This record gives sequence, structure tokens and C-alpha cells, in this order.
Amino acid sequence: MELLKGTIFDIQRFSVHDGPGIRTTIFMKGCPLKCRWCHNPEGINGKLSLQYESQSCIMCGDCASICEHEVHIFENDIHRVNFSRCDIDSCCKCIDVCPSKSIKLMGRKVTSDEILKAVKRDINFYGDKGGVTFSGGECTMQPDFLKECLIKCKNAGINTAVDTCGFTKWEVFNDISEFTDIFLFDIKAVTDEIHVRGTGVSNKIILENYKKLVESGARIWIRIPVIGGYNANCGEIEKIAEFIKNQTKIPEQIELMPYHKLGSNKYEQLGMEYTCTEAQIVSKEDMNKYIKIFLDAGLPVKCN
Repeated sequence: MELLKGTIFDIQRFSVHDGPGIRTTIFMKGCPLKCRWCHNPEGINGKLSLQYESQSCIMCGDCASICEHEVHIFENDIHRVNFSRCDIDSCCKCIDVCPSKSIKLMGRKVTSDEILKAVKRDINFYGDKGGVTFSGGECTMQPDFLKECLIKCKNAGINTAVDTCGFTKWEVFNDISEFTDIFLFDIKAVTDEIHVRGTGVSNKIILENYKKLVESGARIWIRIPVIGGYNANCGEIEKIAEFIKNQTKIPEQIELMPYHKLGSNKYEQLGMEYTCTEAQIVSKEDMNKYIKIFLDAGLPVKCN
């Protein structure tokens, strides 16, 4: 029988921002949201994809000479990449011939046994709190593979975390809860119109899933990206705080994460448009206001 395989794009070791303690974070490809500020755009597309780092290119033209789809175009000492023409599933010739490694395959297929082996390499560093975190992208987009990985890690005595945007069928969360020690749950907005404008999808499923997770007794940390021109205003922040406080149980931790530009250079490398500007940056003064809103509501908040 062929082993189940999942698609990942990175394994980050010694992470201290993806759950309790020191963790190994598995970044899985595919996400139903299209957040304008996403700092892992390579995780949005669920398939393997092409990445081109122009600063490493030596302009040799080997990629253009071997590509059958006219993806690589050299004009006026400029190497342009037409990503829409790339058939990455059947052709990786340009990656193989690139001497400077400026052309790369973004993503790889792995088995749960390979994931377990990678995670167990770090097991001596986890201590009482650390473990493995499955992130993305959105890891619940690969539910069967995610569950298989969670079960194998739990059976090996490794603490497990699922970092999620919450946009999936409740059945997925219900199916993996038994094998998940903690959920890192994003709440980006309570006002649906704001959520749609920033992410491309409604938040109704997300908020319902959060309520059900709370009622199930799951251990939860909430993470809230704070983005100028989107949810960075006292009105929306107050609504988020009120929503969280009105549930049957308060989360262990709420983390406010102000917008940053990390990852913005990846968009050009992947042939994607980056639409965020300086207007999305939130001042320290405003962040302090938002922190106070949560503190006044009696909620355990911190700022990353």
C-alpha cells in the first residue's frame, strides 16, 4: 500500500514563538485564506511551486534553453519569470540545471514517518513544555495527513500543537482534538465585512469553530494579527475582546501581533503581488491602547 504523503514547505527547529517551550514547527502547504499581510506566502498554494531569487541569478540562460514552456525570458539583461506558464508537476528541468540555485522548488512531499523522524531529532530540547507544532499555510487543509502525524507524535510522547486560522469543517477539529495538546487559534476580526476584506473569506465558520473548541475543553492560545487599515482600531479590538470574554472559558493566552514586513520579499520570488504598505504598520502608542482594552476586560494578553 502506498504511504499517505503530505506537502510541506519548511521545518523550523528551536522555535519559541509557535506554542509553549522550544518547538519544531512543520509548515504545511495550502491555505483557504488570502491574507494581504501573510508572511508565509509560499504556504498559500497547496501545490509544489517555483521560486526565483533574482539576486542569486548569474544570467547564464541555462534555464531558458532547457525550459519547454517559455517560463524564463531574458531581455535587456533582465531575467523575467512567467510563473503562469510553469508546469512544475511534470517539469523541474530549470531547477536541475541552475548553477547558482536561484531557481528552487518550493515544497516537498513527505510521509508521516519522515515527519516523526525529523521531530524526534529535537526531542532532547523539548523539556516539559516543548514539542511539535503543525502550521502553514493552514495545516487542516491536509486533514488526513495531519491526523496521522499527530497520532505518531503523541504515541512517541511528544507534545503536539496545531496552529490554525480556524477555517475548516468542525469535523476536522473534532477528529484531531484527541491528539492535539494545544490549539494556536487566529482571530483576525469579529466583524465579518472586515474579515472578508482582509482575508477573502467570511469568519462565520471560524468563530463557530472557536466556540465549539472552547466548549470541548480544548487548551487554546489566541493569536491576533493587528493590521493598520484593517482591524487596528479600538472599535474592532473591543469587539474581539468582547467575543473572547463572552465564551464559556477564557484562553490561557492572547497574543497581539503587530504587522511586520518579514516575508514581503517572497512575493516577488513566487510571482505574487504584495499589496501591503506603510499604512499597515501600527504604532507602539496604538498597540498599548489595544493591550489596555484586553487588560481592562480581564483577559491575559501579551504583545509579540
